[in-house]
Amino acid sequence: MIWTLPDGRRMDRLTLRGGGLTAQVLTLGATVQDLRMEGVDHPLVLGCPDPADYLGDGLYMGAVVGRFANRIGGARFALDGREYRTDANFRDRHTLHGGSRGTFWHLWTVEEARDDRAAFLLVLPDGDMGFPGTLTVRAGIALRDGALIFDLSARSDAATPCNLAHHGYFDLDGGGDVRGHRLRVAADRYLPVDDDLIPLPGTAPVAGTRFDFRQARAIMPGEYDHNFCLSDGPAAPRVVAELTGRSGIRMGIETDQPGLQVYDGAHFDGVAGLDGRRYGRFAGVALETQGWPDAPNRPDFPDAILRPGQVYRHRTAYRFSR
Repeated sequence: MIWTLPDGRRMDRLTLRGGGLTAQVLTLGATVQDLRMEGVDHPLVLGCPDPADYLGDGLYMGAVVGRFANRIGGARFALDGREYRTDANFRDRHTLHGGSRGTFWHLWTVEEARDDRAAFLLVLPDGDMGFPGTLTVRAGIALRDGALIFDLSARSDAATPCNLAHHGYFDLDGGGDVRGHRLRVAADRYLPVDDDLIPLPGTAPVAGTRFDFRQARAIMPGEYDHNFCLSDGPAAPRVVAELTGRSGIRMGIETDQPGLQVYDGAHFDGVAGLDGRRYGRFAGVALETQGWPDAPNRPDFPDAILRPGQVYRHRTAYRFSR
């Protein structure tokens, strides 16, 4: 299915089926627009029926974001003795998700399309959004064994920050408010942030705070938009979090990444959604596996610099059950 975006670009949509799931995936941003589970009468993710909204109120929703997911403080970083200034698209002074035309904005090329999986390619040129290096990104999206699986990889011809993430919003009940969902996160530390959501020095223990999800508990009001520290670097794929709706639908998250950004969707204000829904505050929770935010400016954080000859790899599976 082909759509024409307001800027004249032509976008395709692929349908994937496998493992008891059906997904609609857009070439715009390698975006998961819709995800359904057999026997469930509502979508499991937030999505926009009008693709134009992905460039407006639905920005980032369901997309692969980068070349550096999350924030770079001051829209600048130093690398190998040189300072780089990046696109300041967050509060006019920081870089968010790779800038105003990050991976989510681009049309990806379909390299492979099968019933249960697809592979996408995107090349970001040297200097794009202020970042050095021509970055070649591939995203594999598959439905298998009850899971939505992402295999992300990248290569660069020059040293560059690289941190990709799937920015899906989940609502396992279809009720429009995820604060009744129960969340568990296997992290004993998180990153405190300043008023601009840029990490402060050091990590902080979750014990005794509203960030303690080591035992499953309800997501209550609290303006969550924080990185949970899963490890101090890439690790073997393991279960790092679990989300459970009141309906009994459960989603486990398996990843090899060192961070999990938990964002409660507090900014939504009537976005037109799937099945005639309107997404208000807390309509979905984003659970983004990724590197730690502002890592290019923080030598004490897990390294997020991709160098020539290296391959960035990122695997995440969102596994659903009832």
